[in-house]
Amino acid sequence: MNIIFYIILFIMGITFGSFYTLAVYRIPKRIDIVHTHSYCPNCNHKLGFLDLIPVFSYIFLRGKCRYCKEKIRPRYFILEILSGIFFVLTALCMGMRIETLTIYQAIDFAFVILFYTFVILMAGIDKEEININQPVLMYGVLVSVIYMAYLYIIEESSIYRYVIYLVIYVIILAIETISLRKKAQTNYFYGNLLTIIILSIFIGATAFIITIISTIVTVIAYKILDKLINKRRNVVKEKEKLTTKIPVGFLLGTYGLLTFLLTLFCNRYLL
Repeated sequence: MNIIFYIILFIMGITFGSFYTLAVYRIPKRIDIVHTHSYCPNCNHKLGFLDLIPVFSYIFLRGKCRYCKEKIRPRYFILEILSGIFFVLTALCMGMRIETLTIYQAIDFAFVILFYTFVILMAGIDKEEININQPVLMYGVLVSVIYMAYLYIIEESSIYRYVIYLVIYVIILAIETISLRKKAQTNYFYGNLLTIIILSIFIGATAFIITIISTIVTVIAYKILDKLINKRRNVVKEKEKLTTKIPVGFLLGTYGLLTFLLTLFCNRYLL
C-alpha cells in the first residue's frame, strides 16, 4: 500500500516539476501561466496531451519537439525527475506512511511543497536572468508568514520570534519600495536578503548556517576564478574585463534545498 502511496507522490512531483519549467520560462516574460495553452517556444505550435506528459513525453519524443524536431532542453526532463524524487524523499524523511498519516503531517508536507515551489521558481529565474522576480518573492513572503502563523498556533510557542521576522519583513520591503521608486527596478541585494529570511524560517538553524557558508564560499570561488581568467588574458582596460554575474539567489536556493533535505534525513534516520 505504501508503494502505491509513494508512486502517487512521485507522479505529483513530476507534475509539479512540469509546471515549474513552464513558470520559470513564462514568468520573466510576463506570459500567463494558467490560461495560455502550452506551446513549443521554437515553432509556437500548440502542444497536445501526449506532448505534455511529464518525463514520459520527453523520453518518447527523444528530447525533440514532435512538430519542428527542435531539441528540447534537458533541464525540463531533469527538473521533472528531481521534483518527483524530492517529493518522495521528503515524505520518507518525514515518516509519512499511508496507515499512520496524520493531518499535521499532511499540512507540514503541503508547506514544504509551497516552500519548494518558491525556491525552484526563484532559483530558476535567477539562474537565467540574474534577478529575483518580485511576484515570486512576494509569494515566498506570503507563504512564510502563513507558515509562521501555523507554527505559532500548533507549537503554542512565544510569539516574539515571529514578530521579529515580521518587523524585518516590513523594514526590508519598505526600503525596497523606496529603492524601486528611485531606480525603477528591483534591488537584487534586497531580493536576496528576503530570500535568506524565507530560507531561515523554513529550513532550520543548522541547514541555514550551512547554506549561507556554502553560498559565500561559492561566491568567493567565482570571484577568484574571474580574476584569474582576466589575469591570464592580460586584460588591462577595465571595460574589457570579463565579469562573471553570480546568481546568488540560485546558489541560496540550491544549497537551501539540499541542506534542508539532508537535515530531514539525518533527523529521521541518524539521530
